[in-house]
Amino acid sequence: MAQAHARDVLAVLDGAGPALSPVAASWRRSLVLHGLDPENRKAPDTLSQRELAEVQERMGALRAAASDTLDALFQAVGAQGSCVLLTDSAGVPVDRRGAAADDPVFHRWGLWTGAVWSEAREGTNGIGTCIAEQRTLTIHRDQHFHTRNIGLSCTVAPLFDPQGRLAGALDVSSCRPGLDGMTGLMEAVVNDAARRIEAKAFREAFPGARIVLLADGRADRASTPMLAVDADDVVIGATRAARQALELTDDKLRRGLPSPDRGADLEDAERAAVRRALGAAGGNVSAAASALGVSRATLHRKINRLGLGRG
Repeated sequence: MAQAHARDVLAVLDGAGPALSPVAASWRRSLVLHGLDPENRKAPDTLSQRELAEVQERMGALRAAASDTLDALFQAVGAQGSCVLLTDSAGVPVDRRGAAADDPVFHRWGLWTGAVWSEAREGTNGIGTCIAEQRTLTIHRDQHFHTRNIGLSCTVAPLFDPQGRLAGALDVSSCRPGLDGMTGLMEAVVNDAARRIEAKAFREAFPGARIVLLADGRADRASTPMLAVDADDVVIGATRAARQALELTDDKLRRGLPSPDRGADLEDAERAAVRRALGAAGGNVSAAASALGVSRATLHRKINRLGLGRG
């Protein structure tokens, strides 16, 4: 099986490989750009304890914001033999959740803090390919580049920091077979968790600011469209999704933008986002607040301010 997988990977160079696009594109990057060998059985490179501590320190704010969501996500997927990893933008896990009974297996696979899962080092894999392509994806078993990784199934969503920069990834990995039919569900779960982490990190990066939610027309976003507005009604922060939706740059934010309260279009967009979340949650405020990445009390205030609580 390992030799057959290596032949499939190498066949993409001459166009004779299986139709696995966009996985095939990642295989080509692994072969041509990174010069990797699919039959290399060397374990993933691992940072020293000092190097890992430095990476964890740099990820401190996002790691702290992610803690509760990592716990909740593991509670949801751990019983299926999965572990949860939070990585930096180089594909190095800085935090993880796993069951003690499964940890020795995951440690042997390298699904551990300090391992380097960049595409440049490990070829096509959930973490590295998600970071390279900056989108939520699943790399399932023999879609991996290295033959030693074809027992893994990994679903990963990118994470962007409060300034809209790629900060890392959120990964759910399993070494057990039988997850083929769960790809769509798992991607939705992981993507939703990534949005919650980003939303919490964004709010904590702008303490005291008023947070404005924009309408989100793309269900697969890994970034929640949010603005931070200061006491002078000036926009001082925007998530990656908000920057894309409104074509915002750091320079535009430095020059100052009017708050949503001074722009009917933005207030209408926020009202639409809240209504959509409430509708999807069947009117359940707690569920809608979770989907939007805000507290229940904050959502109640928005509902009142936007006139959605009447009638």
